[in-house]
Amino acid sequence: MKKFIILAASAIIALCSCNNTENSMTKEIQSTLDLLRAEYERISPRVIQPAEGFLKYPYLIPAGFYHQMWDWDAYFMSTWFIYKGKPEYMKYWALNFLEGMDDNGYVAGCMTTKGPRLVRGTFFMKPFLSQGVQRYCQATGDWEWTRVYYEKLCKVLSYRDSVQMDDATGLYFWEMGFQSGADNNPALNYLEGDDRRFLATDCSVMQMLEYKAQADIAGHIGLEADAKAFLEKAEAIGKAVNSILWDDADKCYYNFNCEAGALHKKVSYNCFWPLYAGLASQEDGAEMIRRYLINEKHMLSPYGLRSLSASDPDYNNENIIIPYSNWQGPIWVPALVVYAGGMENYGFHEELKPIVLNTAKILLADIAKFDTMHENYHAETGEGLAPDPGYVDENGKFIGFISWNLCAEYLLENCLK
Repeated sequence: MKKFIILAASAIIALCSCNNTENSMTKEIQSTLDLLRAEYERISPRVIQPAEGFLKYPYLIPAGFYHQMWDWDAYFMSTWFIYKGKPEYMKYWALNFLEGMDDNGYVAGCMTTKGPRLVRGTFFMKPFLSQGVQRYCQATGDWEWTRVYYEKLCKVLSYRDSVQMDDATGLYFWEMGFQSGADNNPALNYLEGDDRRFLATDCSVMQMLEYKAQADIAGHIGLEADAKAFLEKAEAIGKAVNSILWDDADKCYYNFNCEAGALHKKVSYNCFWPLYAGLASQEDGAEMIRRYLINEKHMLSPYGLRSLSASDPDYNNENIIIPYSNWQGPIWVPALVVYAGGMENYGFHEELKPIVLNTAKILLADIAKFDTMHENYHAETGEGLAPDPGYVDENGKFIGFISWNLCAEYLLENCLK
């Protein structure tokens, strides 16, 4: 009897300790969220620009170094504005890009007041357009307006298929890694003159999600046959990702090097897009997260999640913004959005909490020091990277960066659920 009482008491003490730890974490998340929300409320107007010239609708800029409207920067910012009860910015984003579409379905990845900015390759915009339209419609319940733009959205999908789809596999590639937004990702051909083709986890999953979004749009405006065809297309892409880009021995998705005829085994940010889309089985997805994402030898750092495995020979935290931004190690908030989606899909909600909290803390420290933020952060020190301190405005004030860092707010709030 005495032994039973001792064991029961030990269990109660352990339970209380666990509850105290959980309560402490919850309080810290809430207090950090309150501070971050207040700061974002103050600085977020800097990303909003009024309609001007070619841009017929108000548009969002990253602020600081950038004064143009960029594709996924503004998409992620618009997602934050939806969360803040201002979905109109997502509609403006979509309309500004659709206005710049050419007769073939090409859309530039960057729009300026003087027109589309042609950067590199035959299709620089990342596959987010139908998803943005879908997000706005889901937030407002207004689907009817999409009828006017429906054919344009379909043409964008078809154009990407014609220039960035591998006919043999049905998977997608970037013509050069810079198009992916993860500018110098060593899992891709980002260097000038490197014309290798990589079937890409991120491009393929993004386009799969585009087809799912377009199916949703079609269904809501009564185009059932289109909706069915788009869903079938999305399912085919998902199956190809699992059959070609998944390595069962490594329990990881990789890009595929067409020239070498083999998987390109770099554990990078892009590897986790299939988990964001829920493509892996529960068992495989969970194992990939345990093995790589929440492993300090790979992606997990004291300040968040790295963009490239710490075990990779290319891993570094250099402060680079020109000619490309550094995705070879530093922490990026848009990558965190992808990682968080994957962790939630595979049951790692509790493990996600300290990761998001630690990243939110370095963002708050950045704002306290500079009254703005950086593009990315040193994974080993938490130091802000890019732009460097030499980039200042006419008053000598550091110009910084805001952009998709705003998404940290809703990621942090989700940790309280």
